[in-house]
Amino acid sequence: MRLWLSIAGLVLLADQATKWLVLQTMPLGEVIPITGFFNLVHVRNPGAAFSFLADAGGWQRWLFAFFAIGVSAVLIVMIRKAPDQRLFCLAAALIIGGAIGNLIDRLVFGEVIDFLDFFWNQWHWPAFNLADSAITIGAVVMILDELVRWRRQPEIPA
Repeated sequence: MRLWLSIAGLVLLADQATKWLVLQTMPLGEVIPITGFFNLVHVRNPGAAFSFLADAGGWQRWLFAFFAIGVSAVLIVMIRKAPDQRLFCLAAALIIGGAIGNLIDRLVFGEVIDFLDFFWNQWHWPAFNLADSAITIGAVVMILDELVRWRRQPEIPA
């Protein structure tokens, strides 16, 4: 359990450190071009992924906060019940660290600080942060782990 919570803690620390750097060095709305497909930006998102419910009036802050707490609690219980399923536990740790990173933003600022902006020509992917990346990677790893586990199960005769 300690290993998985340590990984979640490292994700949380990296996320909060990068957001702190953005807050200290970039005014809101600033764009710093890095490559022909990537900018550092300082934007805020009061909603969820892809600005879902961003203009909902403020109640979504608490909905997403409770959701982050609930998902993290469920994943901690699942890690405790299956500590030998290393890939699943890694995925859960990534999701927990990311969820708590964004939870802190919601509680402190009322919105999430985003700063990674990838684009192609004039089409920009919605800006995101390290917490979002950890949640996404964790979800993909969790799905792959389940697919591998499902494929390894012996077939039940009909």
